[in-house]
Amino acid sequence: MAKVDTVFSGSIPSLYDKYLGPLIFEPYAEDLASRLAALNPARVLETAAGTGIVTRALLRALPAETTIVATDLNQPMLDHAARQVSSDRVSWRTADAQALPFPDHSFDAVVCQFGVMFFPDRQRAYREARRVLKPGGHFILSTWDAIEHNEFANVATAAVAEMFADDPPGFLARTPHGYHDVQLILADARGGGSSGDRLSRCSSSRSPATSCISIRRTRR
Repeated sequence: MAKVDTVFSGSIPSLYDKYLGPLIFEPYAEDLASRLAALNPARVLETAAGTGIVTRALLRALPAETTIVATDLNQPMLDHAARQVSSDRVSWRTADAQALPFPDHSFDAVVCQFGVMFFPDRQRAYREARRVLKPGGHFILSTWDAIEHNEFANVATAAVAEMFADDPPGFLARTPHGYHDVQLILADARGGGSSGDRLSRCSSSRSPATSCISIRRTRR
């Protein structure tokens, strides 16, 4: 089950952008981009770039001379992302965050929004981020809290569980919302060599309901 949690293909990239993007990715992407802009990096590496929601926010927020290397383990996600962006400031590359194909001290900053939860070996991924960072560089990551503190995910999971009582969904609680213990995250960061809550909103309940039911078809 854990192996399929890291595969995002078929209709999933477009579903992410259409339904989940405005709801739970874009607001945090803008926040991450604004934090990074304050650091004025010249070269940025993005891991687990997905459909490019953070990439597009970085392009808007960072200086015109800043370049971005956007990576993801899933080529279909990168293909979708590349179709949304037309900029010579961004290069796209398939890469495993746990084994980055870049030399030491290559980037001023590494960013990862809602991707660390999917890494099988997070400490290894953190070590890789630290390795490719220049001295004094920054690693910025985002992860969700437990599903009980994320209203739409919790309600949607409970509703679908009633519909599939013999095979209730476990993906959201298991993986996207499964890496929330602050002490564990800090321990992983230290093991990798590294020394404000936000509420998302949507215009209609249809978007989270549609996205969860659609993704349910490919996740069990």
